[in-house]
Amino acid sequence: MENQEISTEDKILIAASKVFTEKGFAGTRTRDIADEAGINLALLNYYFRSKEKLFEQVMKVKVVLLFGQIIPIVTNQKTSLDEKIALATEKYFDILSKNPNLPLFIISEIQKKNSDITSYLPIDRVVKDTLIIRQIQERNPSINPFHFFLNYLSMTVFPFVARPVLNGFNVMNEDEFKIFINERRTLVPVWIKAMLDN
Repeated sequence: MENQEISTEDKILIAASKVFTEKGFAGTRTRDIADEAGINLALLNYYFRSKEKLFEQVMKVKVVLLFGQIIPIVTNQKTSLDEKIALATEKYFDILSKNPNLPLFIISEIQKKNSDITSYLPIDRVVKDTLIIRQIQERNPSINPFHFFLNYLSMTVFPFVARPVLNGFNVMNEDEFKIFINERRTLVPVWIKAMLDN
């Protein structure tokens, strides 16, 4: 019985993740999630009392997915800045290649007036007086570390945000996009290191 409950809960979370990512919070009805999960609405309400609670759970999973594997890389005391850049880039492209709608979903939710998503984002663990900040400042004291982070995020995340535009205007098909991302996976660390050494 317990295994059945766990699998039903997981099924709901997977369905909710898909529907929320496609439609956003406002555009999603609990009926849509129940239909996607192949269950009745009463069962969904039994596990998650409201759309808000279900959304909160999905957002926590998505934020952990995006940041949970990156934070240990950038806070590692034993790796150099160059190693952090290479490892984080590889990890980001792996995560985003498997979850291409993730950045757009998180960005759109952050921008909503009453969004609570910022409470799940562990940004302060990365950008407030941490090892990587010190390593950037030691490497090039003239660079504001926030320029570094914004440039890095735009180089890694923006291609996935722009993907619908590239596909919509027939600039790149899916196979071409995969090749482009694999090229970028190699180029981003080179560009970031050049910026740091300038």
